[in-house]
Amino acid sequence: MSDRDMSDFSMMDLFRMETETQVVILNENILALENNPNSPVELESLMRAAHSLKGAARIVGLDAAVQITHVMEDCFVAAQSGAIALDSPDKIDVILGAIDLLSRLSQIPATEIENWLSTNQSEIDNLETLILAIINSKIEANPTANDENLEIEVIPDLPLNNTNETWEDRQIKTDLSMLSLFVEEVESQSLLLQESLLLLKNNLNLDLDLESLVKSAHLIQSAAKILHFHQIIKLAVAIENTLLAVAKYKASLNEIQVESLLAGVNIFITLMKIPATQVEDWLIKIEPEIDNIVNLINLISQSAMPTLVPSKASRKKTNVKTTASQPPKTTEQSTDLPDAKPASNSGEPTLDLQQHSPEKIRGKSESLKFKNKENQQKQSDRTIRVNAENLNKIMGLASESLVETKWLQPFGDSLSILRKHQNKLYSLLEKLQDSLSDTVLDRRSEDYLSSARKAANECSHVLSDRINELEFFSRRYANLSERLYREVIASNMRPFADGIQGFPRMLRDLARQLSKQVKFEVIGKSTQVDRDILEKLEAPLTHILRNALDHGIEPPEARLAAGKSPQGTIRLEASHRGGMLSIVVSDDGKGIELDKLREKIVSKEMVSAEMAAKLTESELMDFLFLPGFSTASQVTEISGRGVGLDIVQSMVQEVGGILRAVSQPEKGMSFYLQLPLTLSVIRTLLVEISGEPYAFPLTRIDRLVLVETSEIAIAENRQYFTLDDENIGLVNAYQVLELAAPNRKLDLLPVIIVSARSNSYGLAVDKILGERDLVVRPLDPRLGKIPDISAAAFMEDGSPVLIIDVEYLVRSTDRLLARTSLKKVSETTQTDESKIAKRLLIVEDSITVREFERKILENQGYKVDIAVNGIDGWNALRSAQYDLVISDVDMPGMTGIELVSQIKNHATLNSIPVIIVSYKDRQEDRLRGLSVGADYYLTKSSFHDDTLLNAVVDLIGEP
Repeated sequence: MSDRDMSDFSMMDLFRMETETQVVILNENILALENNPNSPVELESLMRAAHSLKGAARIVGLDAAVQITHVMEDCFVAAQSGAIALDSPDKIDVILGAIDLLSRLSQIPATEIENWLSTNQSEIDNLETLILAIINSKIEANPTANDENLEIEVIPDLPLNNTNETWEDRQIKTDLSMLSLFVEEVESQSLLLQESLLLLKNNLNLDLDLESLVKSAHLIQSAAKILHFHQIIKLAVAIENTLLAVAKYKASLNEIQVESLLAGVNIFITLMKIPATQVEDWLIKIEPEIDNIVNLINLISQSAMPTLVPSKASRKKTNVKTTASQPPKTTEQSTDLPDAKPASNSGEPTLDLQQHSPEKIRGKSESLKFKNKENQQKQSDRTIRVNAENLNKIMGLASESLVETKWLQPFGDSLSILRKHQNKLYSLLEKLQDSLSDTVLDRRSEDYLSSARKAANECSHVLSDRINELEFFSRRYANLSERLYREVIASNMRPFADGIQGFPRMLRDLARQLSKQVKFEVIGKSTQVDRDILEKLEAPLTHILRNALDHGIEPPEARLAAGKSPQGTIRLEASHRGGMLSIVVSDDGKGIELDKLREKIVSKEMVSAEMAAKLTESELMDFLFLPGFSTASQVTEISGRGVGLDIVQSMVQEVGGILRAVSQPEKGMSFYLQLPLTLSVIRTLLVEISGEPYAFPLTRIDRLVLVETSEIAIAENRQYFTLDDENIGLVNAYQVLELAAPNRKLDLLPVIIVSARSNSYGLAVDKILGERDLVVRPLDPRLGKIPDISAAAFMEDGSPVLIIDVEYLVRSTDRLLARTSLKKVSETTQTDESKIAKRLLIVEDSITVREFERKILENQGYKVDIAVNGIDGWNALRSAQYDLVISDVDMPGMTGIELVSQIKNHATLNSIPVIIVSYKDRQEDRLRGLSVGADYYLTKSSFHDDTLLNAVVDLIGEP
């Protein structure tokens, strides 16, 4: 996040953001620690999270938060040292209570914090007492435990909240903790600075990574600001500004200037050797030295404009000036500086400006490289906060850019047609000149005719060049827009783990409440999920998980009696499958017995006993998702109120997903949620209704069938057809949408079968246009809810298309059937249009082969055009309509493989079937052809039998 972005937040806002992040870490690791109390990884993460929160709370002046995080950190340090063990649920409950308190505190508005603290101070003190009790009880039981890093004062036989440790003492400890963190930061960054400057000193022409050095100086400056060490701040600022000036003006440094920078860095190096309690006094004592070094370093940045190499006179002047207070000359061989070395007999530490030896630096180089690599990893994983509305606008613009690229293709096609006419014009002029060859023309007529031919020829060449340039630009622009669009879509995705952070804690607390043992497993935490879907998933998954624990997982004694482990398992899995987001929630509990479910359904008078006996397993499971239905025998705070799974069903249907439940009695229960990967882009089936395109979300389509009009039956003046022994009601889609009746004359009707809840219908449409990925554009809210329509999108050519709201459409069909009689689906015969001869394009550079293929196909009644190479074939495809393409592989200009790839990637030509015919019959050649989209790959030996003809008939039918 940039400084400008950060300036929009107050310090309290930043504290809330920090708390939100660290609370997640605390919750996650404390729950993991409950299963493995001695895990060093979790304890380290807990200690660091508490330490970070303590520092953040101290900066904003929240003493209560400092108070709690301090004892939490002490507790984790004690556990790390082995003095105590967080090995009981009661201890974990105390820590979780403290985490919850910090989370609540961070959400209190700044104006209400004082009142909140006064009201809840007793809870804060009680938590502090409980955490200290965890620490002290173990230490008293094990007085030999000793750890010099453990800041705990044990006072037996006294109330724990009345220890002799004062709040001022705790503040000092906080200061020392911050100092320790500060020293760590200075150590890592100053060693990097020193190592680079020593290398530069040995080779003044060395090309340094100035960006990383500037960053190191800046980090030291930022760390010093937290502790208000103004001496360090001004030194770090001077070094940072000088390095920035060197980078900006591409200046070079001389040896004296490098020595001055090293003197400044050595201040940082020496600081690491000063005891924490003496740092402030030491900085005050050496402030004159620091000021002198800062002046020398500032001279470097000043001389960098325009050059860093001063004149001889100025160099003399500089040398004279530095003589009085010049830092001791740095050498590569130096002795290690002892800790807090006394000066004379004053008893105070002295400033030693010697740096560490290269050997010592090399000893730490590997760790520095590791830290730098770790920092780079953090930089690559860093996130920024973006307003959701702005992200939606960017997504809309990216999709519009992608749509605009599709406009170039038909424009290029129109230019190809123009070129075709231009070539025809040139051919006519040639024929005109040939026809007049026997006629005596005057000089002027001959000149006009010659000029016309020349101009037509020039126009043809210029047009061809411009078409080629346009095609190159179109491909490049389309590729760029596609990449931009995909990056924007990816920015709208979040890891699945971001939406389930509260579930482990919820299940842990609920299991404690129900006296059950449960292990919660999450698979696919890194699975990318649309942020809108992730937000909608929280409530449904909460209900399923609570049901799994309450209804599914048995008490430990019941599980042991059934031969199971006393600890149950609830598994949550997320993955991408078949272009959809698949979420599975399963448990190894008792499941649902179908007979008992039938009895419950009958007892609620939802169906008769006779009908219940005929219900299949899937039909029985569907009752679980009805409002008001519950299998619980009694109503509790957790379940039995008849709400929960119907919320899951509503959410899944809202986003266009599928939900189903599967039960294995005594083995467990599983819920399967199949959801779209993103709500921003959906896969749809485009159909034509009354001459207009409409889009049906693929996830809401049950079946797509072709129904013969002879198979349509009528009962009670309603039409239906039979599919898989089930009668499906048939209605006209145009009538439901209140559109004009189309002039439909088909014996085979395209029918889309859709359903919602218990109703299912077949919608007769005019034509199936194919599948499309559409970028969803929400409708203007001022329009209100448009019946049967959920959203809109743009086609490849920029024309709008409406996306059908299937749920609403089914309800509209119900209402239409209830109040009026529907028009019958037409049963007229097939139009003569379908009897037009099918047109084929042969692309072949060998005249013998293409003529042979043409004769074979024309003899069968097909209409055949020819193209002499790939480019000629590509131009022909864009200027005329073909039912099938037959192409060779090896051709000049554009190979057959490239031609097939172009066809299959084209917005309107990709549905044309392609047959590759080649002399190459190796398996790798065949696989290469099929991989780019060819429907058949035949060898030219197929001319000797009916293989080619059979392939053509298989793809487009008889002529």
